[in-house]
Amino acid sequence: MHNTPDTKSKQTILVIDDTPENLSVINALLREFYQVKVSTSGVDGLNVAQMQSQPDLILLDIMMPDIDGYEVCRQLKANPVTENIPVIFLTAKIHMEDEQRGFDVGAVDYIVKPISPPIVLARIQTHLFLKDQRRFLEYQVEQRTREIALIQDVTIYALASLAETRDNETGNHIRRTQNYVRLLAEKLRDHPRFSAQLTTPVIALLYKSAPLHDIGKVGIPDHILLKPGPLTAEEYEIMKKHAQLGANALIEAEKLIGRENNFLQYAREIAMWHHEHWDGSGYPDGLRGEDIPVSARLMALADVYDALISERVYKQAFEHDVAVQTIVDGRGTHFDPDIVDAFLAVKDQFQHIAEQYHDRYTKPK
Repeated sequence: MHNTPDTKSKQTILVIDDTPENLSVINALLREFYQVKVSTSGVDGLNVAQMQSQPDLILLDIMMPDIDGYEVCRQLKANPVTENIPVIFLTAKIHMEDEQRGFDVGAVDYIVKPISPPIVLARIQTHLFLKDQRRFLEYQVEQRTREIALIQDVTIYALASLAETRDNETGNHIRRTQNYVRLLAEKLRDHPRFSAQLTTPVIALLYKSAPLHDIGKVGIPDHILLKPGPLTAEEYEIMKKHAQLGANALIEAEKLIGRENNFLQYAREIAMWHHEHWDGSGYPDGLRGEDIPVSARLMALADVYDALISERVYKQAFEHDVAVQTIVDGRGTHFDPDIVDAFLAVKDQFQHIAEQYHDRYTKPK
């Protein structure tokens, strides 16, 4: 049994029919329970449906002189503004093919005239309920998706921070480098060499995965990781293993998932190869040029810039201009020339990121 809500809480039904008598009958039936809007043509009905105060459901006649109900429904469903409004056909067309055509263009129900008031009210109530349920479920899914994304981000940051604090680097190093990587990628997204790879979704994944670039440091002994002076050749070889250790951990994570994962792929590429050099003189695999994944090439420059401007146990911080010149000096040897050119175009923004996430270095006791 219908309860009569107050006017403000009533849902709105739009009735589109070119026959005044039909409109009068439907209005008399619905007005106790719903706010009713009426349109006497398909064109007017389409305009009313797109207004700011949209109807919750549309009752639509098929046979109208300007455009018929099938076309009105098709246009409603093709328009992102109105596509989610349920449409119920009210029509004298009784053939099965007419009913099927109605469902084909997107209607949720099909009621044959002359109408039965209890059936009309029951069908409207059902579809409004289903619409509200769908909205609620969509909201729940959206909230859950956001929650999962937040948990992922926090977990990534926690793991990355663990690796960074092992060698007493400042926690903001990971914030700075991920922002450098995103800035470079956005600058290069329209470049012919990079446009196919640096799409908006990929740039978002690079930003998320960049903090894991040194996750392998957790496997390097403290006496090497925290050594205040130059490393011996033997110690340096051990230190270089952090790239492979980080990649191995991410490979194991991929195995646990049981399928390829874009986020883990980029994280693995960055961890494994961000110390490779454009001329092939880097480590761990001595990759050269285009053989180095773009993700790792971007991180290579971001990581070196941040290392240069940051104070470490073994060095003082360099000024921004000195860091820039060092990057330029590595163009075509250490770094991809086009990535260096992109860096030069946004070097002031690099400095701004460095200042935004600046924190004071504390020497280990």
